[in-house]
Amino acid sequence: MTPLLFHKYHGLGNDYLVCERSVAEQLSIEQIRIICHRHYGFGSDGLLIDSGDQHHPTLRIINPDGSEAEKSGNGLRIYARYLFDIGRVGHEPFLVRTAGGDVHCRVHEDPHQITVEMGRANFSPAALPALIEQPEVLNYPLKLADETRRVSLVSMGNPHCVVLVDKLDLALVHRLGPQIENHPVFPKRTNVQLVEVVDRNTLRIGIWERGAGFTMASGSSSCAAASVMRKLDRVDNRVSVNMPGGQLQITFGEDFQVSMSGPVQKIGRLTLDEDCFAGGDDSCGF
Repeated sequence: MTPLLFHKYHGLGNDYLVCERSVAEQLSIEQIRIICHRHYGFGSDGLLIDSGDQHHPTLRIINPDGSEAEKSGNGLRIYARYLFDIGRVGHEPFLVRTAGGDVHCRVHEDPHQITVEMGRANFSPAALPALIEQPEVLNYPLKLADETRRVSLVSMGNPHCVVLVDKLDLALVHRLGPQIENHPVFPKRTNVQLVEVVDRNTLRIGIWERGAGFTMASGSSSCAAASVMRKLDRVDNRVSVNMPGGQLQITFGEDFQVSMSGPVQKIGRLTLDEDCFAGGDDSCGF
């Protein structure tokens, strides 16, 4: 049996566990949920599985609720740093395969700083998917339980619903996030961002992640929020996105090609004891 070894990192407070495929293959979805739990396991915003071979880095992303994510900006930065730390990559750009598309990553000379080329922002609702028959969805009136909010949709290889607000209120993120994530218009659910435009180079956002809930920071959410605000001509081609966990830098190339740069810190190596599961796979009752 392969030892249940995990590496823990965080990007601006958005923390992930990283493991090899041989470790993940020993775990059920229910066990992954326990491992990610803040009280019954190590605690994390998800599990990153190193699924490729020595020459073709491939990333699988499991949310804390056991569902699988197509892409994660912070997850990709963390995975890039992990590959650098174990000697699989150096400072030259390299390709990572994800379910949400291939991306290029680069570890800077200061290995805490990682840049990810996230690909093209796609504004078609079919890309999320969303059950709205329009070529693009910008400032769309979305009916919620007690109100209607104007939303804009974008895919970064994973789905995002962006809500522009005059002033960011994290309590509102907690209230609207689960309603929008699970809205019937999103058959595979969606990530949610509330966005305040500070000026043409600065955004403040609050994030509700599909399958994870409120998070301190998110790379793909930062790219999505900045992309929508760029599409609405509220920001320029270089944007600082500020979140409770810190700041990411987003840059736009031609045709909404999005680049993201930001920090990653390593927390440590952890070996799981199987006693974690002694009470049963779903002993924590969530």
